[in-house]
Amino acid sequence: MLDTEITRLVVPAVLWLLLALSVVTWAILLVKLVQFGRARSLDKRFLKRFWGIDSLEQGESVSDETAGPMADIAKAGFAVITGRDILPGNRDLAGRINKSDRLERILSQQVERERRSLEGGLAILASLGSTAPFIGLFGTVWGIMGALVNIGDSGSSGLEVVAGPIGHALIATGMGIAVAVPAVLIYNFLLRRLKTAVHRMNDFANEFFSLSEQTGFDSTSVERSSSRPSSA
Repeated sequence: MLDTEITRLVVPAVLWLLLALSVVTWAILLVKLVQFGRARSLDKRFLKRFWGIDSLEQGESVSDETAGPMADIAKAGFAVITGRDILPGNRDLAGRINKSDRLERILSQQVERERRSLEGGLAILASLGSTAPFIGLFGTVWGIMGALVNIGDSGSSGLEVVAGPIGHALIATGMGIAVAVPAVLIYNFLLRRLKTAVHRMNDFANEFFSLSEQTGFDSTSVERSSSRPSSA
């Protein structure tokens, strides 16, 4: 036998939980829009200065003075070019590793770090989109069970007795769907933004590698890049 007090509390609790999850969904959207917008703005500012350099040495100064994902990728690349990525005790070992290979690996690793940073919160949206309908369904099933138990106890089966409790319980399912649909749409929208951002970062990493290769991985070489500048 279901406890009457618990039954009366479950459906409202589920509704409040779904409302909280909806607030979380829209909060994540707002935070991620600010994060993506800030990253793109910083990247545009960095690229405008970076592609105006006359040497890698100037590019290193620009990256040190600028924040943003692409600036961080450039910093990681310059650490390889200048040898700062190697600990003093490993200098001999570093000499046996081709600098081109080291640079390519470090750039890929930094792009992956930036991707993980921008990806934060998307897993939560995916979870909300997949679980919210089931949370709502749980509230509905529990509410219907409680309504049927009460009908059985009272011995009355009139429409006015059945419709009210069951209709109230069905609200939870509707609420679950109302939470899940925006969560899925927002997840897909942000995932697309993430893929675009990663694509731009990979383009810049490839262009940075090409520029470094043109200068013989010498940060003091004077060489204007003939590569296509990245577009943020």
